Amino acid sequence: MTIQKRVKHAALFSASALALSVASASHAVDFEVGDTKASVYGYAKLDIIYDVDAALGNSIGHSNIALDDEPSQDGHFNMHAYQSRIGFQTTTPVSGSDLVTRIEGDFYGSGGGSFRLRHAYGSWNGILAGQTWTNFYGFVAGTPTIDFTGPPGVANQARQPQLRYTAGNFTMSIEDPDTLGGSEDTINATQVSEDVAKSSMPDLTARYTDTSGPFKYSASAVLRRLEYDAEGDPTATVDDDSAFGWGMALEAAMDVSEALTLRAGVTHGDGIGGYQNVSPRTSPAYLASNGDLETLESTGGTIGASLKAGPGAINASYNVATVDLDDEEIDGTDTHETAYLNYIWSPAERISYGIETSWASRETKAGDEGDAVRIQGMVMYSF
Repeated sequence: MTIQKRVKHAALFSASALALSVASASHAVDFEVGDTKASVYGYAKLDIIYDVDAALGNSIGHSNIALDDEPSQDGHFNMHAYQSRIGFQTTTPVSGSDLVTRIEGDFYGSGGGSFRLRHAYGSWNGILAGQTWTNFYGFVAGTPTIDFTGPPGVANQARQPQLRYTAGNFTMSIEDPDTLGGSEDTINATQVSEDVAKSSMPDLTARYTDTSGPFKYSASAVLRRLEYDAEGDPTATVDDDSAFGWGMALEAAMDVSEALTLRAGVTHGDGIGGYQNVSPRTSPAYLASNGDLETLESTGGTIGASLKAGPGAINASYNVATVDLDDEEIDGTDTHETAYLNYIWSPAERISYGIETSWASRETKAGDEGDAVRIQGMVMYSF
């Protein structure tokens, strides 16, 4: 399916399923110690999942979708509470600016069941240091979902170690190159060990986010250096090479009325790897048979809407992420798609319920396709 057809598909989907979003209220247990204000916050969340087709995992894993010619067991029920989280934040006035610290974790480690670190950072006078959301994502285009994976195609909604500076609406950062960027792939035609990929420079990101009346927008960019070095590997038939990777993301949201919000976003780059959310291939490049490091081009997008209804909101979105493998030596999946339709509501403060239907698909370079349907509910109690 061509990009033009996918854009048309997105437009048709959004026109037929107007959506809505309701933001969960922020809750916390607050107290003061001296001149420091501290908050403990979090929630317990139960996910109730039924996969009509293949089992997709604790959150939607596109790699688990069976292709049309593959045998597959249909009908899988699952419940878990791995998204439940707890966090601790402090705010202390220091030399005319607030020193803010935050530590937060959930139980999605190792795919689910182990405690993992989400945020651990301090911020003072515009300088943030630690682990938090990558600066490449602007939190503008994402339509709310119950599924934890989130929409393909937008910039990745993930966290990684970084040093960030903020001046007004502009932010820039240097970030860990291995967390989202991934390692370079190797192919059988090249004899080399798996540890030849290396990182000698951090990833550089910049983002500008602003609001004009009912319109909010964000533009971001990332620049990366990709390398491999086979020195010291006696089995290697190649030496070393390097390449630059880059990416851009544009996001927008419009409050059409008090009830209706529309959102859209596009991500494109060459060698961005996992900086595209739910990318079919998180590796930014591969080692070709001639020893060259070949970067992989990625394109993705999302379109969605949220409509307030009763005590909550109806949300709908269509999302696609692609990696261009047509002229490359490697095979595999090159397209991920997901469509979401849900209703999330709050019958009382600190309580949220939701029900969601999602459709996910994947397509390989050879043209093989497969899709799956998931029905998911949630109960979430916040503190």
